Amino acid sequence: MIPENHYELYLDLLLSITDEAIEELDGTLILRSEENFDELIEGINYFTSQLQDAGLQTNCIVEMEQKENEDWIAKYKESIKAVTCGKFHIHPSWEATRDDKINILIDPALAFGSGHHETTSSCLEAISEYVNEGDTLIDVGTGSGILAIAATKIGAICDICDTDPLSIENSVKNFELNGEKEHKSWEGSAVVANNEYDVVIANIVADVLVMIHKDLKKVLKDNGILILSGILEGYRDKVIAKFSELELVEEIAKNEWRTLVLKKAN
Repeated sequence: MIPENHYELYLDLLLSITDEAIEELDGTLILRSEENFDELIEGINYFTSQLQDAGLQTNCIVEMEQKENEDWIAKYKESIKAVTCGKFHIHPSWEATRDDKINILIDPALAFGSGHHETTSSCLEAISEYVNEGDTLIDVGTGSGILAIAATKIGAICDICDTDPLSIENSVKNFELNGEKEHKSWEGSAVVANNEYDVVIANIVADVLVMIHKDLKKVLKDNGILILSGILEGYRDKVIAKFSELELVEEIAKNEWRTLVLKKAN
């Protein structure tokens, strides 16, 4: 399956409709199973048509191939390696830790967000630079919980939310897996929060960032840091326009993806 754009939307879709392990390889999503894929492919095509009807420019190429039975789990593990981003070393359970980094254990099959995608790694770099011990933080659209786990390991007090209940469930498990505990978690978005935070993180997609821009700014304290990611280069200006009253502190560019670090003045 090759999403031509809106990659994370398609990844999120697969994670919501199958329990099979998903391999990410050079912009391709690979799913292996002994089950018939006809119904799944029909769902992907319907999802694409709905996105197009909503005005999003997107397409997804789906290819199906029958293979001889092999040890796919072993092959999958071989394809997933540890990655270092800023202060953090993100590794699956079958890879070694590092003594000179803050280690985060994430098995990629559990949920998307393992540090390999440009948006996740950029956010981890921003957390390394801008999050301090004792900061209050909310991770909006938490996914696997990796960003909030990273901030918690620095000493921040982290709330997490996501519109997908499976993401919340997996995030809580990942916190436990790393010997940490989230402060609060809920199904929904920033609009549910009744606090203001020193740091607000939203690694979603540009269209959603634009949609919820008021909610994100509302929960950000004066002098607080807002980290926005999931932004394709072509959508950068559209997102910045919605946050024009905030100071652009840093922009992290990785391939076609952009992560923005903004600050709210008094």
